[in-house]
Amino acid sequence: MLEKIRAFVSKEAVLVVAVLAAAASCALVPFDEGYASYVDWRTLALLFCLMAVVTGLRFMGVMRLLGSWAVSRASSMRALAFALVALTFVSSMAITNDVALITFVPLALVVLSEAGEGRYAASVVVLMTVSANLGSMLLPVGNPQNLFLYRASGMDFPQFVLIMAPIVALSAAMLVVALLIVFRGNAEGHSDCASHGILARPTGRQRLMFVSYLLLFALSIMAVVGLIDAYPVAVLVALVLFFLDRRTLTKVDYGLLLTFVALFVFVGNMARVPAVHEALSALVGIAPFYAAVGSSQVISNVPAAVLLSGFTNDWTALIVGTNLGGLGTPIASMASLISLKIATASGLVGKRHYLAVFTAWNVVFLAVLCAANAVFGWA
Repeated sequence: MLEKIRAFVSKEAVLVVAVLAAAASCALVPFDEGYASYVDWRTLALLFCLMAVVTGLRFMGVMRLLGSWAVSRASSMRALAFALVALTFVSSMAITNDVALITFVPLALVVLSEAGEGRYAASVVVLMTVSANLGSMLLPVGNPQNLFLYRASGMDFPQFVLIMAPIVALSAAMLVVALLIVFRGNAEGHSDCASHGILARPTGRQRLMFVSYLLLFALSIMAVVGLIDAYPVAVLVALVLFFLDRRTLTKVDYGLLLTFVALFVFVGNMARVPAVHEALSALVGIAPFYAAVGSSQVISNVPAAVLLSGFTNDWTALIVGTNLGGLGTPIASMASLISLKIATASGLVGKRHYLAVFTAWNVVFLAVLCAANAVFGWA
């Protein structure tokens, strides 16, 4: 029993801390009708929809198939690395940064191992992780904090994209430069990069599920941009998965949803304690962008987004700051921890070496992008 508790705490550390913080805050603010206004249920409904649909598509192997097709056309180590990083960068915009890494990092490690290029494992996976955290910045659906801040700010979709587009463009250019640096002199052929998996002909049920997921994803996006209400879509997603794919329904990251609930309670209570509210408002008000970047390094960018949203209305600073704050330490973004676990468990790279490479590239990207923000005034 004790071992199970330890395993749960290790796996859901952020949830455990959030629940403990929420419970402690309840001691400061007695239960009353104000608690009913804390939780943003529409954001949670949208998160559920997106996580459920993307999880279903991942279990069907749709993204894995796309990745295998792309890397099979790489003729050199440099081309393979470019394909893997580009796949992660672009796909993270729609399927979220963590799902992109869960899907493509194992594929990258298998291909690198089969090609006899394990020495590049740390660099490739780290740059894939950086690309996932940067690519996911562009759209509200790219990561949980974007979806929350997009709804909390009341921005429209084009406005959000226009804020992040120049940052994402610079990030893409930096990734190209980084890949050219790592793989200089590796532009010539390496023909062992192909994936030789055979795709079985889909059954009628699989085709039905695939079409259903595409339709549900389209409805979810329509709900995100405000064309339809989130609640009916969430009910529809739950019903479709219950009858067509119950396994996916059980694999949704409910821990993340509960983490948001706990954070909403904690922030709601703290905002009602005058001394705390005044102190945090003053502190965040001085430099909200740097407060977002700095707090993300310690508590991760999702909790940082929810926490700081209760003490400032500078939404642009929070959006840019928590997105860039996903770079830096491994805990700055939960997606980074996913890559760390997968890469070190593969046996291709040691933990110390991986963390050294991870830290070096993350510091470079974070420093350059923060400097660019100071120059161009994005936030």
